[in-house]
Amino acid sequence: MFAHFRNYSARTFTGDAIAGITVGLVALPLALAFGSASGVTPQAGLYTAIVGGLIAALFGGSSVQVSGPTGACVVVVAGIIAKHGVSGLLLVTVMAGVILLVLGLTGLGTAVRYIPRPIVIGFTNGIAVLIASIQIKEFFGLRVEHVPSSFLPRMRLFLSNFATANLTTIALGAGSLLVILVTPLIAKKLPGSVVALVIGTACASIFGLRVETIGSKFGGIPSGFPPMMIPDFRPELILSLVSPAFTIAILAALASLLSAVVADTMTGHRHNSNSELVGQGLANLVVPFFGGIPVSGAIARTTTNIRAGALTPMSAILHAITLLVLLAAAPLAKFIPLTVLAAVLFAVAYNMGEWREIGGILRLTWSDKTVWLITFLLTVIADLSVAVEVGLILAALLYIYRIAQTTTVSAVTPQYIEEGRNHILQDKDLPPYVRILRIHGPFLFGTTDKLLDATSDLSTFPPIIVLRLRNMTAIDATGLHALKLLADRLRKSGRSLILCGAREQPKAFLQRAEFIEHIGTDNIQADVRTALDRAKQLHEQLVKA
Repeated sequence: MFAHFRNYSARTFTGDAIAGITVGLVALPLALAFGSASGVTPQAGLYTAIVGGLIAALFGGSSVQVSGPTGACVVVVAGIIAKHGVSGLLLVTVMAGVILLVLGLTGLGTAVRYIPRPIVIGFTNGIAVLIASIQIKEFFGLRVEHVPSSFLPRMRLFLSNFATANLTTIALGAGSLLVILVTPLIAKKLPGSVVALVIGTACASIFGLRVETIGSKFGGIPSGFPPMMIPDFRPELILSLVSPAFTIAILAALASLLSAVVADTMTGHRHNSNSELVGQGLANLVVPFFGGIPVSGAIARTTTNIRAGALTPMSAILHAITLLVLLAAAPLAKFIPLTVLAAVLFAVAYNMGEWREIGGILRLTWSDKTVWLITFLLTVIADLSVAVEVGLILAALLYIYRIAQTTTVSAVTPQYIEEGRNHILQDKDLPPYVRILRIHGPFLFGTTDKLLDATSDLSTFPPIIVLRLRNMTAIDATGLHALKLLADRLRKSGRSLILCGAREQPKAFLQRAEFIEHIGTDNIQADVRTALDRAKQLHEQLVKA
């Protein structure tokens, strides 16, 4: 982190300050909502964003990552509190912090890459559904007590008590949700959740609406920062909390590293996965001593940070300081209606759900679709801990299946030798406007970072890149995603991508996933000879332009 301040300037600080204040305002309603949804108090989410966000920024491995409470862990937190109380939650957060530290310090943080994309999408879809389902009571103002932690019993309870819904609460929640959705269309730089929070709270107060608020449920939020305290740890719970602690650690690692990858794509920088997990581990170790909940990197806040002009970790530090300053006005939070916070989390659930990815998953092989569906159903219906454990087993089985597909035995024939002449490079002239990259071996989850490493600095590349797939024996959904990201990055930089020589399994996979349409039929060539001919055409078009 400190390397970013070697040539730090007033101009850099100005960009970081604007971004930090902006993302701090965006984080306020999210922190309150996540605290409430977790089954603790709204201020717990706020303390988590301040302490966790500060520590993760100081010791993490991403230059513009913003951390705090996120939807990835909310569902697990609610279940832990229901079973073991707040003391169980504090203990499991510390345990998750230790696991993250071990992953980062031993270099095992890169192991998170070995979770296939269909499983990651299944987790994300399922968590989004669970977050939305938890907020139904507050959004509709249902009069129910003791909401079950399991999805199906919870939905049955809500349906059987839907007649108790409050029309005023529904109207205020729906109006708040509309404001969140419409605000970016009117003013892109205005955070919709903040606008909805202000308008919704003002309407409830001015018109005296009879809706449940933070004050009526939690008694308000204290304005001062809580003193550091030693939580009431219960050692007898350690064994029973190993599984949820492992689940929180995996989810926090996934959320943080996915967010860091998104940040890399937007900024062109490269994060350090192991350093990032160390930062997240330290944050989770410390937040329980301030009454906080689990911490992870947050994609929405990180992208907001980048778009607002963040350049270094100082922006995330200033985001935490902004929230600390806002604590002075915390007593006013008692007027915030819970249905407004529910609307905020409905929007979060929609935005984090990766719903557009489902269409791509459904175009893949039966094994990918089955893995995604099993992970999704287990996440929603069973338990996140079970979903994570089964997901890791499925990842191992899927890897074995993919590797088995790559093994072939065939005779060398004169036809095979003749067809291979168009693929060899030794007798081809490589023009200066082309660079050829090759993928050798199976391009599956756990290996895709190698492509990112090879193309980290696109400014050193010529206008046309040929990706030679002659020796790529297999590809999966994670590999496909990596190719899409590369194609998008090259297009954004004004460069062109040509693929050539794909074997049977990769070729069929790319066709089924409609990747060919993504980069254009003319940019998929049978061999390196025709790929160089296509590169010549593109170069001539560039020269004429």
